[in-house]
Amino acid sequence: MVSRRVGDFIEASGISYYAFENSIGASRGAISKAVKEEKSIGSNVLEKIMGQYPQINPEWLLTGKGTMLAEGAEIPQAVRQYRLRTDVPVESQKIPLFNLEAVAGLLPLFGSATAQQPIDHISIPQLPKCDGAIYVTGNSMQPILNSGDIVMYKIMQDIRSSIFYGEMYLLGLDMAGDEYVTVKYIHKSEQPGHIKLVSENPAHQPMDVEMEKIRALALIKASIRISAMK
Repeated sequence: MVSRRVGDFIEASGISYYAFENSIGASRGAISKAVKEEKSIGSNVLEKIMGQYPQINPEWLLTGKGTMLAEGAEIPQAVRQYRLRTDVPVESQKIPLFNLEAVAGLLPLFGSATAQQPIDHISIPQLPKCDGAIYVTGNSMQPILNSGDIVMYKIMQDIRSSIFYGEMYLLGLDMAGDEYVTVKYIHKSEQPGHIKLVSENPAHQPMDVEMEKIRALALIKASIRISAMK
């Protein structure tokens, strides 16, 4: 069954169904439901899968014959993209990777990123425009993001008018004078002047935060997880 093999590839790649669906422009739950219920996947969706993941052996995907990966292909890192419909992919860019501890928070990093010394650069074709990248800490966004994963972001200068509710953000929050850095989904809050921060990990409860507490804000555009195929 094609849908079962799609599920096998997702699990082998170490990415979530949500991230996989997002990367091919499918609606949330479309692929996971097809895999779980062993339903067929349309040819247009299969074309998107093979276009986005060229390391998949097409013969294996469609017929089950041969190996999962195309000849010479590997999955050294899982790259997930979180695109808006308005995003325009960039053919080539060098995204600076920063050590957040070395720059003492997002506010100084976002305020003078060009003055900061990156520890390296990331180059992945066809990503949306990104301003930088940092390592993730904590487990609030598991299984989509694990501690040690890399997230690439686009800085939002006008915080109040730049929020796309439901998307994933990198935030710097004022907590008793200190900056608390976190990655969360931002949802609308029922409390006036607040936003609701939501984790992927169900063990972390949603939290309402005053809009004025946001010191720095960036939209997550992609993430990388280093994972070798066994």
